[in-house]
Amino acid sequence: MGCNGGQPGAAWKWFVSEGVVTGGDYDANGKGDTCAPYSFKPCAHHVPATAKYPACPKNEGPTPNIGHACTEKAYKTSYNADKKKAARSYSLSTVQDIQADMMKYGTVTAAFTVYADFPTYKSGVYKHTSGAELGGHAIKIVGWGVENGQDYWTVMNSWNEEWGDHGTFKIARGTNECGIEGQVSAGTVAADAEIVV
Repeated sequence: MGCNGGQPGAAWKWFVSEGVVTGGDYDANGKGDTCAPYSFKPCAHHVPATAKYPACPKNEGPTPNIGHACTEKAYKTSYNADKKKAARSYSLSTVQDIQADMMKYGTVTAAFTVYADFPTYKSGVYKHTSGAELGGHAIKIVGWGVENGQDYWTVMNSWNEEWGDHGTFKIARGTNECGIEGQVSAGTVAADAEIVV
């Protein structure tokens, strides 16, 4: 569903049932190192436009559909040989389960509700205080900590490193702030090998 929504849990189920090919950031296009790098050029999400990050398009593009062939013609591995499947996917619903999974496998994916006061985040532990709901957003939880007595999750955003705290933000942990702890997903590959998301 592109930027109109979608759920990380559904993406994990797709990873199990259909599999995914190697990709990479937009700047990997043309290098031939992976099957299908990200096809959208980075832009200025909620930050002023610069030479590095021009203004984002006014209209959202369609969700990429690469079909059954690698978009990188110089990539030597075939689409079918490159595809990998996850062994299982699952949801995590408590702080303790999320932390235990992260300590064993690494990061987890999650979704949360974005409010009008979130895009201007710069530092500190975010808690929604004002503004209307803007929609949902998928992110990656990469750690946790405590700041001035407030438990928080460290989260990597997808907008770019000029937004927030170098592309990351802290959000209150343990209170399901903006629904973040209610929509956590993860998965494993064969023999419980780590999946890096």
